[in-house]
Amino acid sequence: MKKMPQNRPSPRRKAGLVPLGRALSKLGVLSRAQAITAVLDGRVRVNGQVERNPAALVAPEHTRLLVDGKPAVATVWRTVLFHKPRGVVTTRIDPEGRRTIYDVLGEAGQGLIAVGRLDMATSGLLLLTTDTHLADWITDPAHAVPRLYVVTVRGRIVETDIASLTGRVTVRKTSARESHLLVELTEGKNRQVRRMFESIGHEVTTLKRVKLGGLDLGRLEPGQHRELTLQETVHAFPGAPLRAVQ
Repeated sequence: MKKMPQNRPSPRRKAGLVPLGRALSKLGVLSRAQAITAVLDGRVRVNGQVERNPAALVAPEHTRLLVDGKPAVATVWRTVLFHKPRGVVTTRIDPEGRRTIYDVLGEAGQGLIAVGRLDMATSGLLLLTTDTHLADWITDPAHAVPRLYVVTVRGRIVETDIASLTGRVTVRKTSARESHLLVELTEGKNRQVRRMFESIGHEVTTLKRVKLGGLDLGRLEPGQHRELTLQETVHAFPGAPLRAVQ
């Protein structure tokens, strides 16, 4: 009788090989998109040789990786809760010269990537981390991480307006001049809250995110931040694959 072949792990899995772009991301050196760009730009060396293919397979534990001439080593796990002020952009460098969240954070923002974005006119809770796995998990719509916003719009909001909106909308106060609401969403699309109210003829005048997952702003003033412990981050995002506990 012919002996059936046994299932064996693929050579790639057995050797612990991963694409170069992913390896840099797993180390927390760059985000996945930043890593791909760095490789394509010739800024990454693998065992002394420039590698321009982000899909090239490497074993992070046994490969010498350099980015811009510096060793790519795992960063210390940090996650920061930041109260983003209004009028600040969520980017590292702004071509228009506007003030960025990293200008506000200063040295505290070094090595951190923003988890999603808040537009320039929006204030409130913004998470920053060195853990790209956590960032990807939170921003993945499949995980339905709740986001709570305090919203002010022009004009009176009526029940028929609320029925046509997505998410959970609670009216706190309404008048002919303006309405104050709470909006809970489970997806962080670009300008989603503003577009929702624009679609029913109401302009958003102020927008502030006050909760993300199990975290809230607490007593943080605009521009202030605080470091999160690993334990409270685990509690805030149950099921998230934190790099620090893998």
